[in-house]
Amino acid sequence: MTASRFLDGFTLRDETVNGVRIHFASAGEGPPVLLLHGHPQSHVVWRKVAPALVKAGYSVVASDLRGYGDSEKVESHAPHLLYSKREMAKDQVALMQALGHKRFAVVGHDRGGRVAHRMALDHPEAVDRLVVLDIAPTLTMYEQTNQEFATRYFWWFFLIQPEDLPERMIGQDPEYFLRRHIGGQVKTPGAVTEEVMAEYLRTYRDPATIHAICEDYRAASKIDLEHDRADQDRRIEAPVLAIWGDTGVVGDLYDVPQTWRDKARTVRGVALACGHAIPEEAPDALLAEVIPFLAT
Repeated sequence: MTASRFLDGFTLRDETVNGVRIHFASAGEGPPVLLLHGHPQSHVVWRKVAPALVKAGYSVVASDLRGYGDSEKVESHAPHLLYSKREMAKDQVALMQALGHKRFAVVGHDRGGRVAHRMALDHPEAVDRLVVLDIAPTLTMYEQTNQEFATRYFWWFFLIQPEDLPERMIGQDPEYFLRRHIGGQVKTPGAVTEEVMAEYLRTYRDPATIHAICEDYRAASKIDLEHDRADQDRRIEAPVLAIWGDTGVVGDLYDVPQTWRDKARTVRGVALACGHAIPEEAPDALLAEVIPFLAT
């Protein structure tokens, strides 16, 4: 185990679960909380949030999703099953079980929120509470696609193109793509420092990471939709807190609380004064909502 450079008080480890090596940071004692990042970040996105959760009395695990950060890049091709949110959720449940946490809360941002959504459906015995950050359900977003959404979230339609078109295009200049992507979503100046950007870029430059990310999005546009349609009549049993940034795309285009009320039995919705990258842009406001929710 080594100390994390970015999450104060956390140690870094690897654990092989569900046939894949998952990299994660952990610290604290108390009720367990799993933090799941989105694209194009890694667990480092939680650097302003995770230590405060530990201080609040929680045992916190912040992991890299398969294919992201320093977790294993599983080889995958059509039909993209290995990057289905079902498989990605299995990784994280198995990780928490390996750490001795049979039931836990999950906070998921962006792609991590989609993994958490599937986790809450497939593993209701494991998920105690669910927080989703700046997303509406995947099926809802695809079924309500219009020109504005396709323009503002263009990567949803670019990254799903057949292998290896997006991989080659991003691979020509991954730093340019990463900076433009993060720059377009973060609305709070200084929220992502150059040191953190360099950390994201360190793993994003890896062609295997780029391919894994494309497979994640391809899965979301195909096999994940099949799973979601099969479960349209099911509801998340765990209480859900849906938070979005009021200067981001999701809040502009969707009634976020209602999209989750269509999927869950108990939902509360809150908008924060920030863009898409809530854990980086508005950590204090996020904690002010999440800590009471976890305690109830």
